[in-house]
Amino acid sequence: MAYARAMMSVAEQDALAAIGEKDRADLLRAWCAINSGSRHGAGLLRMAAALEAAFAGLPARAERVELAPEQIVARDGMVREEPLGPALRFVVRPDAPLQAAFTGHYDTVYGADHAFQGVRVIDADHWNAPGGADMKGGLLVLLTALEAVERSPFAAQLGYQILLSPDEEIGSPGSGPLLAELGARADFALTYEPAQSDGALIDLRKGSGNFALRIEGRAAHAGRNPEEGRNAIAAAAALALALEALNGAAPGLSVNVAAIDGGGPLNVVPEMAVLRFNARAAQDADFARLEAELALAIATIERAREVKISRFGGVTRPAKPATPGLRAMAAAVAGVAAELGAPVDFRASGGVCEGNNLAAAGCPVIDTMGVVGGAIHSPEEWVRLSSLAERARLSALFLMRAAQGAIDCREWRSRPKAHAPC
Repeated sequence: MAYARAMMSVAEQDALAAIGEKDRADLLRAWCAINSGSRHGAGLLRMAAALEAAFAGLPARAERVELAPEQIVARDGMVREEPLGPALRFVVRPDAPLQAAFTGHYDTVYGADHAFQGVRVIDADHWNAPGGADMKGGLLVLLTALEAVERSPFAAQLGYQILLSPDEEIGSPGSGPLLAELGARADFALTYEPAQSDGALIDLRKGSGNFALRIEGRAAHAGRNPEEGRNAIAAAAALALALEALNGAAPGLSVNVAAIDGGGPLNVVPEMAVLRFNARAAQDADFARLEAELALAIATIERAREVKISRFGGVTRPAKPATPGLRAMAAAVAGVAAELGAPVDFRASGGVCEGNNLAAAGCPVIDTMGVVGGAIHSPEEWVRLSSLAERARLSALFLMRAAQGAIDCREWRSRPKAHAPC
């Protein structure tokens, strides 16, 4: 169903009229002052409490969902479990005829000891702020849009579930199953990652996986009896070269060997090493090829070097390719944006987010519905304040049109919905 441009009704105009900027900016400043790095447990709990208070005005059933700990391979090869913060879930009208999913994350890449801890005003419309764009600003866009929808006469037709996660920046190791479940049940989804610095949105995304390979060799004296040792660092180097050779083996497949940990005194043959790498692919079939090549390399090097290699991790973000539903949803969002006088373009990205997981469950999703910002994951991260209201209006009008049936979201899924309600 193509998007048909329409004049905004009085009810739609009234719902959007109350969306402002100043009160949102004040709240954004308060949120950015809370350090919620992915590994900062106390900060994540403070941020979770702040979000629960802010979202309390929605007619939602709210709950904290405790996540399973993440399995970590330490630099010395030991495997330990790292606790994760709680996910926040808000459920509104689970029996409504149309069901949406909204996701976002409240963790940032800035740890408790990072120097980037507060807001710096750049000019009247721009702040330099940790998480201001990625994605505390996006969470404010979501909240503001839903408040507008709830003011409208169309809210009763729209049910939704909001999932706010504490672990997106580390690959959603705990919230991944919740995202898959959510994507299986919703008619469509919106995720509130920041738009591009020029305001463009993302449609297609590569997939991504993070891997750790633990290599166990045998220690020996480097001078007296090196032949009795089995050099784990050398085996890791051989693995690194095998992985490096996979770059470009398929269009869009890339492998980044990021770190090799291990070793010690120069007169000891190292008995332990850990190799870490990231892989990205435009098609999930290319991940299957990666898995086959990785298994072959591990078996070959284990046999040739008489070491033991254990693998950890894997693909946590499936690829998000073009589908008819995604194309139709992007056209609908672009149509609403044009109607509001703030047109948007779409482009592909090698970056990944929760939208990958939702799409993998068959759910059509636009995952850059947040603020306009840039320089994310750096101390120069910035957010355009006027985009808080601009993008909230975009989401709100899109959702009101969906609730009225003017945009038929239910024809977009790439597979049937799960039967269980949100």
